[in-house]
Amino acid sequence: MQMPLPLLLISILLFFVLFFGIGFLLNMLLRMTWIMAIIYPVVAILIVDKVRFTDYITSPSASFSSLGTSISNLAAADLIILLSGLAGAITAGFTMRVLRKKGYRMF
Repeated sequence: MQMPLPLLLISILLFFVLFFGIGFLLNMLLRMTWIMAIIYPVVAILIVDKVRFTDYITSPSASFSSLGTSISNLAAADLIILLSGLAGAITAGFTMRVLRKKGYRMF
C-alpha cells in the first residue's frame, strides 16, 4: 500500500520538527550538543522493532536478526520519514554549535 504524497510530506515535516525540537531542548538542558543525534537511533529502533529492549541484552543474536528483518521490510516512505527525524536531530546539534559560537551563553 502506498502512502499518499500529502501524508508523506506532513510526516516528514512532523518528524523533522519533532526531533529538532527535542534535540534543541535536550541541548539546552544538558549542554551536550550531539545528545539527540546519539539517542535517535535507539528511538528509531524502538519505533521499528517489535522486540523488547531487554531482549537485545539477553538474546542479542535473535534480536538483531529480527531488527535487520524489520528494517529491510520497511517501505521507502517509512525510511524517508525516519531519516527526516535523524536530519532534525543533527540539525539541532549544528544549530546549537552555531549559537554557542556566536556567544549565546544560555545555549
